[in-house]
Order: sequence, then structure tokens, then C-alpha cells
Amino acid sequence: MNSVDNGGHGRIERIRAALQAALAPLELVLDDDSAKHAGHAGAASGGGHYNLRIVSAQFEGLKLVTRHRLVYDSVHDMMHKEIHALAITALAPSEV
Repeated sequence: MNSVDNGGHGRIERIRAALQAALAPLELVLDDDSAKHAGHAGAASGGGHYNLRIVSAQFEGLKLVTRHRLVYDSVHDMMHKEIHALAITALAPSEV
């Protein structure tokens, strides 16, 4: 594994930990899609591209934009430095 991969793995764990602490998800699937975006302007800054599926009771009754805001608030200190793009699927348990 090269140093970029090691950094990416540690970054995934930090993102997971932040989401776990803030949203206590019942399900959390986080995929690193950064390799698909090699050469993209955002990749040059070192920020990764991630795909997130998260199920949390905290999302019950909330609109999609509010759910996304809760996710972004959870990882705000990593946005634009470690995370360039985050595709989010945020569901309440009743929607699974």
C-alpha cells in the first residue's frame, strides 16, 4: 500500500468516527471513490471523493436538506481539506 492509500484509510476512519459520534447511525457505509477522480481539480488538493449511505434515527421527520446539513456539520472540520466531495444517502430507519 502506498502512502496515499494509508492516508485515505486513516481519513475514512476519522470520517466514520465523526459520523458515529454525532449521529449514532444504525448503518454507515462509506466508500472512497477518490481513485475514480484522479486528475480532477479537487484531487490535486488532496481532498477525497466519498460516497456515504447512513441510516440514523436522528433523521426521522427531517427533510433531505436538513439531514445533509447534519452530516456536513459532523465532518465540517474535514471539508475542503480532506473531503473534496461527499455524496450522501441519508435515511431514517422507517425508510429502510
